[in-house]
Amino acid sequence: MIVAGVMSGTSADGVDVAICRVSVGRNGVAPVKVLGHSRFAYGKKLRAMVLAAAGGTKMSAAKLAQLSWKLGEEYAACVEKAAKEHKLKPELVAVHGQTILHDADEGMTWQIGEAAVIAERLRLPVVSDFRPADMAAGGQGAPLVPMLDWYLFRHETKNRLLLNLGGIANVTALPAGGCVDDAMAFDTGPANMVIDAVMQRLYKREYDGSGRTAARGKVLEDVVRKMRATKYFNAKPPKSCGREEFGEAFVDKLIALCEKADAEKEDIVATATALTVETIVDAYSKFCWPHLGQVAPGAKATEMFVAGGGAKNKTLMRGLAEKFGALGVKVATTESAGLAVEAKEAAAFALLGWLTWHGLPGNVPSATGAKRAVVLGKVSYGG
Repeated sequence: MIVAGVMSGTSADGVDVAICRVSVGRNGVAPVKVLGHSRFAYGKKLRAMVLAAAGGTKMSAAKLAQLSWKLGEEYAACVEKAAKEHKLKPELVAVHGQTILHDADEGMTWQIGEAAVIAERLRLPVVSDFRPADMAAGGQGAPLVPMLDWYLFRHETKNRLLLNLGGIANVTALPAGGCVDDAMAFDTGPANMVIDAVMQRLYKREYDGSGRTAARGKVLEDVVRKMRATKYFNAKPPKSCGREEFGEAFVDKLIALCEKADAEKEDIVATATALTVETIVDAYSKFCWPHLGQVAPGAKATEMFVAGGGAKNKTLMRGLAEKFGALGVKVATTESAGLAVEAKEAAAFALLGWLTWHGLPGNVPSATGAKRAVVLGKVSYGG
């Protein structure tokens, strides 16, 4: 079956469409094959509306409904363009939507982008709104990518880590030879979200291209240490996070601490980047390594595959390679395994959409904390 997976993450910088072939293999679902991937940037006005909604700006119900409708039109147009670009004909569309609220502690999550609009424009069935079903079963509603991680990257003899660097960083630990229920996955904290916010505040730029600004700066280790004391970083999995934890207030505190230390602008960017690296390493050392050891005593990861927009930040990747290298973990991007770094999450939702369409569970309870595996999402019928 040809499925178009559509992802727009917490960075709110655009839309990824991965058109994939998903089929039934000998052991269930065969590895997802990405046939084509396209990325589309949000227009400035639309992005501003999304960031305002996600950032907690007060909006009327009418404004939110209008934004959801606009996003539905945007997603439909992106799928249409991607299908034309790659000369493919999707049979099903799976849309994550744009997160404007995620509060796992309160059991609330909200992704917008009207699926009925997408289904009508494309005349195709659309699976959307994946996270609430997991939450209703007692889970965090995130992360949902571990199902794809397990299908594509599990190995009989190697313990592997899968790291996604979107607005938020999330990690999956796959024990060698383990089943999907042996996987551990959770959000480690901010990846690009805080770095991007600092760049926008200090430089009026959307992000730190290739990490060039951070590379010029000096890391303020004392600030990193203080920010690492944030409660979320020490909370045990399952856990998930978003702008509620690492939005404006968190960025305000980071910048204030740096300015108190007379930091230059590039030093603040370097410090935000180092914070992402250090909290990911902390997450592995505190939670993933012990988990791998429980499955196989003495086991530790030997490989980590990185995806997401942050995989293009050379300073960030260099920091990860140095820190994890010291722990005996080789770091590479998913490109080395044939999967484009910006296609992974969209491909994950293509798989999840396929599972939903066939009435199969898509969450991994060991990752989300749900009481049981459940079928995710809702279906809007086109045609």
